[in-house]
Amino acid sequence: MGNLARFVLTGGQAHDITQAATLLQDIDPDAVVADKAFDADPLREQIAQLGAKAVIPPRSNRNHPASYDKHQYKNRNLIERYFCRIKHFRRIATRYDKLAQRFASFIALVADTFG
Repeated sequence: MGNLARFVLTGGQAHDITQAATLLQDIDPDAVVADKAFDADPLREQIAQLGAKAVIPPRSNRNHPASYDKHQYKNRNLIERYFCRIKHFRRIATRYDKLAQRFASFIALVADTFG
């Protein structure tokens, strides 16, 4: 079985969408499920180029909101519960490790445990 968890460490002030393109490289998804914060035309175009379906609700300020599969979007709660679960590890929730490599190692260990 392949690696189901992929991540990129960024600074706390960086938005997650800045790494979305990197995380989507070299994978072949059927759908990409994300929240409203990921509603950006370049990301939607990249998802379409992969031949996948973007399951991303439109932001409220869009002139022409894109449609999305509301039924499939409900599965996003699995992702949210997963993050909630790994934050029970105090070392991850508080990021005691000063070195990014060490912190990433613990994230990978926990992801492998629950993945």
